[in-house]
Amino acid sequence: MTENWSDDAVEYVQAIADTKLILSHRYTEWMLSGPVLEDDIAGASAAQDEIGHVRQLFEKLSSHGRALPWLQGDRSPEEFANAACLDEEFDSWVEFVTVADLTERAAWYLIDSIVHEDFDGLGERIGQDEYFHLEHLDGSLERHAEENAEAVEAALEAAVPGVLAFIGPAALDADSDPLVQSGFTDRSAADVRDGFKAQYDSMFEGTDVDISVADWEAPDADEWDSTRRRVGEGHIRSELIDALTGVKNAEFARA
Repeated sequence: MTENWSDDAVEYVQAIADTKLILSHRYTEWMLSGPVLEDDIAGASAAQDEIGHVRQLFEKLSSHGRALPWLQGDRSPEEFANAACLDEEFDSWVEFVTVADLTERAAWYLIDSIVHEDFDGLGERIGQDEYFHLEHLDGSLERHAEENAEAVEAALEAAVPGVLAFIGPAALDADSDPLVQSGFTDRSAADVRDGFKAQYDSMFEGTDVDISVADWEAPDADEWDSTRRRVGEGHIRSELIDALTGVKNAEFARA
């Protein structure tokens, strides 16, 4: 039996789990629409992996005060704490690849920073899956950066503020981040943000993609909701919860 997590730790893991849950659904929406068969197969595999991660994270959360039916979808859209850039469906393959790359990497960096004993082994197993997800997504994104730089820039501009809010504001450094102070993580939000941006500086160096079009200073710490790790009242659509919880399938079964 491990010691209880702080409220900050529960909300942090909840946001990671919800982000992976919604990301898994976005994978399923696009897994038959890739430019080549390899993209479809990779998308189907990633969706399955993400659901596996969500189940393991929900199991951890249910051991620290969260009711499993609530975690699995018996809640309002406003109670989901996913990264804001996943709220709406994507309009293009380039947008999907860009947002998936950003959110996969952010979620992985947040998990990798957890040093609590409850994540011994689990973080490594998730990291093994994330390595292959990001290898494929990075390759696709680099190709699109050469072929369609304007579309990549537009997707970055729209998605980066929401992903950075998911990571946390720059004001949360090692001296002020409650997760570092409690020993739950070994990196502050500011440290994770630095590594995150450096990855994209390197990825797009020498291409026509200008990442400065995005607001890399977001979010404003005074406007940041630490529970939902975002700014504002946005949320997923209720129809998405129906899809996640199988409501339509149940209605079909009763017909």
